[in-house]
Amino acid sequence: MYILGDIGNSETKIFLVDTNNRIKKNISFSSKNLNNAILKSKFKILIKDFKEIKKVLFCSVVPDTFNLVKRFLSSKTKKRCYEIKDLKLKSLIDVKVNFKQVGSDRITNAISLQNGKDNFIILDFGTATTFDVLIKKTYKGGVIAPGIKISLNTLSDKASLIPKIDLKKIRKVIGIDTISAVRSGFFWGYGGLIDNIVNLIKKETGKSFKLVITGGFSNLFKNSIKTKLKEDKDITIKGLIKISKLIK
Repeated sequence: MYILGDIGNSETKIFLVDTNNRIKKNISFSSKNLNNAILKSKFKILIKDFKEIKKVLFCSVVPDTFNLVKRFLSSKTKKRCYEIKDLKLKSLIDVKVNFKQVGSDRITNAISLQNGKDNFIILDFGTATTFDVLIKKTYKGGVIAPGIKISLNTLSDKASLIPKIDLKKIRKVIGIDTISAVRSGFFWGYGGLIDNIVNLIKKETGKSFKLVITGGFSNLFKNSIKTKLKEDKDITIKGLIKISKLIK
């Protein structure tokens, strides 16, 4: 059995995967304010016997949280707890940007899709809204735009007359009250941002791409974006499974 995990700024997701790459269980919890007591209670749900674990691998964009989880799991499993950047990834992907600065989750997603022949734009609706450009086996870089949830929360926090709003698909562009106006701005605004950035990437590279979307708001936008796309909520765990084969 393997423990594979994705530590993001907002949420940590951890999977128990068997040697046939089947997900047996998974847990998720907030990445903030973690301690050993919380980890112990969460992992009790995931696994009964840590002696079964053969490999431990994470992609993480929160070093402090990863180090806490790493210490906890290393003491339980007696196995080295790897972060994907600890491994030599050149056999899986050629990264043409500053390796230290690009997020491990973004590299993992790119490796998940890399097949040596197709070009991909990976759109992840996470804490930030990110676009990653994969041309065959080469990670070319990407675009980071403000995250939808953070932007929405900041707007309501800073503007006293704008309440907390849950986003929904909206048919009309012109809002008739504050809530519908904000929903329109975010729904149609981000839809336009996405189509524009995708088109600019195509123009700049002179290449065609398959667009894959993932993350919390992917379901909201999957039918409103003009570009043909595929939604894949499991892209990160698929990448981690692929990368875990490098651990001997």
